[in-house]
Amino acid sequence: MKVLVIGGGTGGLALAHGLKRAGIGVTVFERDAVRTDGLHGYRVGIDPDGSRALHALLPKDLYDTFVATKARDPKYFNMLTEDLKEVLSMEIPASTDPVESEKSISRMTLRQVLLTGLDDIVEFGKEFTRFEQHGEQVTAYFADGTSATGDLLVAADGSGSRVRRQYLPQAKTEETGIVAIAGKLPITAESAKLVPPKVFEGISIVTAPRGFACILHVMEFQWDRDGHVKSGIGGNTEELIRRWPGLQFDNTRDYINWGLSATRDKLPANIMELRGRELIKVALDVTPGWHPNLRRLFELTDPGTCFPVNIWTSVPLDPWKTTNVTLLGDAIHTMTPGRGVGANTALRDAVNLCRALIDVRDGRRELIPAVNEYEAKMIEYGFDAVIKSRAQMTSTDPVHKPVVGRVALAGMRTAMRTVNHLPPVKRRMRDSMLAYRGADRAELTLEITPRPAAR
Repeated sequence: MKVLVIGGGTGGLALAHGLKRAGIGVTVFERDAVRTDGLHGYRVGIDPDGSRALHALLPKDLYDTFVATKARDPKYFNMLTEDLKEVLSMEIPASTDPVESEKSISRMTLRQVLLTGLDDIVEFGKEFTRFEQHGEQVTAYFADGTSATGDLLVAADGSGSRVRRQYLPQAKTEETGIVAIAGKLPITAESAKLVPPKVFEGISIVTAPRGFACILHVMEFQWDRDGHVKSGIGGNTEELIRRWPGLQFDNTRDYINWGLSATRDKLPANIMELRGRELIKVALDVTPGWHPNLRRLFELTDPGTCFPVNIWTSVPLDPWKTTNVTLLGDAIHTMTPGRGVGANTALRDAVNLCRALIDVRDGRRELIPAVNEYEAKMIEYGFDAVIKSRAQMTSTDPVHKPVVGRVALAGMRTAMRTVNHLPPVKRRMRDSMLAYRGADRAELTLEITPRPAAR
């Protein structure tokens, strides 16, 4: 069996690790020219679902490296007003379990971890153009004139998936009406003092009138600006980082990441065409009454890291006839960042598809029935996550309305301030927020029996 994976993102690379360990022939075709291409430096939250999936798919030493290269764990979840007044602050319990825990990860770092050990699997500079199915085989064609033939083609090429557009033209994505501006700035003596201690040590959201919101993440790693392991780390963690080859390709250094969002009508009509300092200026123009420290964060942002994000979502889709082409992650269920589960759902896909293909390897099922079972599960939980994520980020939310929005914002703040002063209620709310959600734990457990790598 030969599997062709189009796209070297989180789900596609994780799948490739699992298939390689299982001795199933796999090649990943990535359109970036080299492994450091692209802007991958922003935070992604890996929840227990995602951690279980990575633990199942990656070799043990690489999973340990993944854990060693995460940012320090946030201690608080905070809700703030635009003048930096606390509305709610919940302490996040510390967890020493390397799997059953939430993790703050740099997307660039995660990419480098997942590329480690796949030098013979990933082909760079391969821009997918189309595929052809002929009998039990499928051939992928690329812009450089080359092609590759295999038994199964997996679309892991993100929300703009060319595979999906050809294979499932009825699958639609649509705008949510929300646009975000993202940026980051290095942690310095000045920038570190611009936010309260709980914000520096936590994950925070600023909610403001007219539906404006701003996410703040502070990311501190165990290596310094020169790429050397910080003093005092010690133990197995230090050793893993020192000998991890991906560090030489990683540009991640300690930073503060922010994302300012609003409905599109509250931003310039050409917002998606703006870059760098133009976007910083927009962030300042639309936040005149915000706390000077927040505005200073915008001013100190590295213009090269600042870009607009038009937030799209998939439209739930009825099941389709299974063939030797399938999809995972954003290629089929693009979702808003409202619940922070996009990457984790893609990793869940990777585990389930890997399990199905191991069944094919071992003769327990034929390829098409195995893929059909994977798709049936994926459609159910994937689009459930799409719907729930959209509910968190949509322009139809009352908070975006001129008059009703102020009432809604005031009501929310009053409720959260009340919770903030009732410790038992706050603990229940925190536990509910952190409660395991999503897959059955058994679904994300996968025993991969090593086999000789297929040629």
